[in-house]
Amino acid sequence: MSTLTEVASGYQTRHTLPLRVELVRQLKRRRTLVMGAILGLLPFVLLIAFAIGGDPSSRNGRITLMDTATASGANFAAVNLFVSAGFLLVIPVALFCGDTVASEASWSSLRYLLAAPVPRARLLWSKLTVALGLSLAAMILLPVVALAVGTAAYGWGPLQIPTGGALDTGTATQRLALTVAYIFVSQLVTAGLAFWLSTKTDAPLGAVGGAVGLTIVGNVLDAVTALGHWRDFLPAHWQFAWADAVQPHPEWSGMIQGTAISITYALVLFALAFRGFSRKDIVS
Repeated sequence: MSTLTEVASGYQTRHTLPLRVELVRQLKRRRTLVMGAILGLLPFVLLIAFAIGGDPSSRNGRITLMDTATASGANFAAVNLFVSAGFLLVIPVALFCGDTVASEASWSSLRYLLAAPVPRARLLWSKLTVALGLSLAAMILLPVVALAVGTAAYGWGPLQIPTGGALDTGTATQRLALTVAYIFVSQLVTAGLAFWLSTKTDAPLGAVGGAVGLTIVGNVLDAVTALGHWRDFLPAHWQFAWADAVQPHPEWSGMIQGTAISITYALVLFALAFRGFSRKDIVS
């Protein structure tokens, strides 16, 4: 009896399911390794594409960011972010956040974690923190690899602006870091959708696919110009606002509005996930 009493009196919720334990578990999973490999290989794929197709040239006299891809390593990194921000970077966010709780349910291990005992809120906080951390790591991995590959192939130099002018290497590095941070914030809506769906279903693919599908729907709606100013309330409307940061004279209003919209949606979705999970009957 004394042993049981000591264990009960020393029990602290913050010591249950430590973040390092959850992080190691997620890092060892095959889907984490595969996603990391895909993002790490993308710069090499684009490098080969530019080598086969030759240097990008302007079309109809209009120079775009893609046309400056081979100007420097910084330009190559910016192009990698541009081609992947709309869809490719959505995948790791939806995967890490949508698979995290639903996979435990599909393995019938969720009830055993809660019986450990791990409080439900603690379980969700640990899983959400690790999922967001892995999502951010994925977004950092791509431009870092792209910068290294681009520098080796095209040299270290200033970031050439398509509209004219250039950013020195120090400023360009800071702006690219800011760009990654904004893309991560803009993807918090997808993270919220995936995490909420993950607490609602025992099928990881359903949570991941649902989040990706709803994100695509948001992009489609943003393309409907008939919606007018209603599009301002769509997170997809601001996903490329980071382009204003890689200008000689950056404009911050679009990024500020996009950040406010994304964080608002994300907080609502995360709150729904915690509220629903706290009342859910765990049978798997």
